[in-house]
Amino acid sequence: MGDKPIWEQMGSSFIQHYYQLFDNLRTQLGTIYIDASCLMWEGQQFQGKAAIVEKLSSLLLDTQHSITAQDHQPTPDSCIISMVVGQLKADEDSIMGSTRSSINIDDAWVCTNDMFRLALYNFG
Repeated sequence: MGDKPIWEQMGSSFIQHYYQLFDNLRTQLGTIYIDASCLMWEGQQFQGKAAIVEKLSSLLLDTQHSITAQDHQPTPDSCIISMVVGQLKADEDSIMGSTRSSINIDDAWVCTNDMFRLALYNFG
């Protein structure tokens, strides 16, 4: 991992941390959002740390994420944008494809923008 650019290392670490919290300690996700953060969840918009944590905590699902691909890029304002493609297992449902894009503020591991979609409704 040491030969990858720093933004890829930081992005990968952030994504690993995010999904560890989401799958195991969802109520602790508030540690990575700020009051200016925005979440788009399956087309629904949530703004602010409290609204985002309320939405994510209300998902009464036992989840397990499997990341199949992730890409990270630096932005001109020294942030990192991440795109994650993977699979989501929720409760007893079948495994579903999912995508997530997020912008993280430099090395503070704060997510300012977060967009999530399941990949099963948006084909064709």
